[in-house]
Amino acid sequence: MAKDKTPTKAKAEKAAKTADADDDKEAVSYETRVLSVSPIAHPLATKKLTKKLLKTVKKAAKSKNVKRGVKEVVKGLRKGSKGVVVIAGDISPIDVITHVPVLCEEADIPYIYVPSKEDLGLAGSTKRPTSVIMVVKKDAAEYKELYDEILGDVKELNQKLITTV
Repeated sequence: MAKDKTPTKAKAEKAAKTADADDDKEAVSYETRVLSVSPIAHPLATKKLTKKLLKTVKKAAKSKNVKRGVKEVVKGLRKGSKGVVVIAGDISPIDVITHVPVLCEEADIPYIYVPSKEDLGLAGSTKRPTSVIMVVKKDAAEYKELYDEILGDVKELNQKLITTV
């Protein structure tokens, strides 16, 4: 007996619906996550820049060129490591990370906020939400092009922030 192909069609339709739902979820989630961001989280990355940042963090984490967590990032900043600092904007209490932007400005290192600590943790290859990650600049070909792109965008947003203040 020949098998009926309707279960395969049903699986394909279900997969398509799931993909559409994921796209809708992703579109809604950025806007809803921005609502939970602290008022001091400036400059906040746009949706497109957030995707680029998280992609860069993910590639840098694979090549072990990230510093995760407040302690490790502060230690790197004090020792003179160069890179881009990505800070989660939905940290509570916010006092935990308020000194990080000051240290970044003193060390002339660009920083930017993203809406979600959960997304930042996932991108950094950890199971736990992460409050801050530093993508260290090294000669890694895997993420160099992405790193240069986000570095320019983050510096531009930091300059806009400085000129408006």
